[in-house]
Amino acid sequence: MSNAAQIYQRNANASSTPRETESQILIETAARFQRIHDNWDAEASALNLTLLMNRKIWSVFLSSVMMDECPHPREIRENIANLAVFIFARTLELQIEPKREMLTALININRQIAAGLNGRG
Repeated sequence: MSNAAQIYQRNANASSTPRETESQILIETAARFQRIHDNWDAEASALNLTLLMNRKIWSVFLSSVMMDECPHPREIRENIANLAVFIFARTLELQIEPKREMLTALININRQIAAGLNGRG
């Protein structure tokens, strides 16, 4: 099982709703990015794996909002799609030329979406 799938499974077992599971996954990924950011020299080797996990998470979100049966209003669907496109572009930039400061946007987006999923955003 992939690392992202293991995190999803672990959080799904601990949470009672899909929104809570998604929120916890985003929080955990943001925390991983934060550790890499704060300890760049020691943790930079974990960057590609964390980027891959984050891209998978956002691929699921993008797929969900593009489905005809998605219950969310069009504006929310478009916002999630736009965030996913930004995240995919930032991921590629970081894979080509890793820079600590480029992680900040990914950290903030994941935290803000997690807060929104928890009703705190």
